[in-house]
Amino acid sequence: MVDYHAANQAYQYGPSSGGNGAGGGGRMGDYMAQEDDWDRDLLLDPAWEKQQRKTFTAWCNSHLRKAGTQIENIDEDFRDGLKLMLLLEVISGERLPKPERGKMRVHKINNVNKALDFIASKGVKLVSIGAEEIVDGNAKMTLGMIWTIILRFAIQDISVEETSAKEGLLLWCQRKTAPYKNVNVQNFHISWKDGLAFNALIHRHRPELIEYDKLRKDDPVTNLNNAFEVAEK
Repeated sequence: MVDYHAANQAYQYGPSSGGNGAGGGGRMGDYMAQEDDWDRDLLLDPAWEKQQRKTFTAWCNSHLRKAGTQIENIDEDFRDGLKLMLLLEVISGERLPKPERGKMRVHKINNVNKALDFIASKGVKLVSIGAEEIVDGNAKMTLGMIWTIILRFAIQDISVEETSAKEGLLLWCQRKTAPYKNVNVQNFHISWKDGLAFNALIHRHRPELIEYDKLRKDDPVTNLNNAFEVAEK
């Protein structure tokens, strides 16, 4: 695991404890056409960006807590590369190179590059995402990087009727949301923008938590807030 405890003296982060995630190989070409999977232009929508931040932060923390730490601000807390490297170690169960402990920009860039190199070693093509953007706290690039990590390490093992991981997940979402009005899941970006698909998935499994018939397609902010507030409880 990343020498997180040693880095603690320089960065004032918490100590590390062991933690293994689901690692492994796999064919990534099916869902690494990143521009098709995740539309960065959606982040121009403040409501959508807010929900992306909340969702991705919760996902990262569900793994980072296994190593005794967490993030508060997804734009800021990965900038030096330390927690990013730790996150990759926890979810992959593999060791990354030892991080640099200096506070200069070059040290941060080198650490992020080590993380990006590890992602690339898994066959993942990071489109237009570089270490400098992460170190500079570029929100769109940081969220895009985390979404790519989620695709690679959280979704890759899903299989439905021998389809690819992404296709299997999409098929599962389509089947679960098929009975719901105003929900038509065709992809992993635009189809979710109004929040109804999120609510439909929750209602399908826990109908007592969502009053789906009271939701309106023309009120995406309320829909998104409702879904994520319920999901967090």
